[in-house]
Amino acid sequence: MDTPKLIAYTDGACSGNPGPGGWGVWLRYGEHEKKLCGGENHTTNQRMELRAAIEALKALKKPSHITIYSDSKYVIQGITEWISGWKKRGWKNSAKKPVVSQDLWETLDALNHIHTVDWQWVKGHAGNEGNEKADELARQGIPKLNP
Repeated sequence: MDTPKLIAYTDGACSGNPGPGGWGVWLRYGEHEKKLCGGENHTTNQRMELRAAIEALKALKKPSHITIYSDSKYVIQGITEWISGWKKRGWKNSAKKPVVSQDLWETLDALNHIHTVDWQWVKGHAGNEGNEKADELARQGIPKLNP
C-alpha cells in the first residue's frame, strides 16, 4: 500500500525590500491540504523565504519525510550546501562576515535534522500550481499597514 507523501510548497514576498513581508506554505498529504501564511512589518524577501520553510516544518506534528519545493535558490543552497561551512566557520560566510539571518538558519537547521527533507528548487512564476499557491499565500501574509 502506498502511503501519501508529504509535500510543501513555500514562498516569501516583500512589499519593498526591506519592507512589509509575508510567507506562505501550501502543505499537502494525500487528499489533505493545509494553507499557512503570516508576515512581519519590517523584513526582507530572503527572511520571508526562510520563514516559509521553517513554518512548513513546524507544522509537522511528528518526524516526517517531506519534499519542500521552493523558488528560492538562497534557501535551497543554504540548507543543502552552505550551512555546514557556515557552522564550521562559527557562522561566518566565505568572506568571513557574519551569516545574514543566522537566527532563522539555526532554526531551519534544527528542524531539518528532525525530519527527512528532500529540498527541491522550482522555477518561480512559471505556472507551477504549488508555487503559484504558495506565492498567493505569501502575498496574503504581508501585513496591511494602516495609514
